[in-house]
Amino acid sequence: MAFIEIYSTGVCPYCKMAKSLLDKKGVGFTEIMVDNDPSLMQEAIKRSGGRRTVPQIFIDDKHVGGYDELNDLDRQGRLDPLLGQ
Repeated sequence: MAFIEIYSTGVCPYCKMAKSLLDKKGVGFTEIMVDNDPSLMQEAIKRSGGRRTVPQIFIDDKHVGGYDELNDLDRQGRLDPLLGQ
């Protein structure tokens, strides 16, 4: 099973959609809430190559992007292999 990390906030609808998609896939993930910790947001920006939005999603330490990219991977049939399914 893949190790998944999601940098998110409590009010982000795209974060909720990304988590919902992963829940439907039956995979666990680590959620890193950046709402109240600017250092975590800086970490997300650095790891994502400068992206300043949430969610930022990493699968096995590889940046896959945000919700749109995650959803595109799923529609293309390329998400399940990344998840180890």
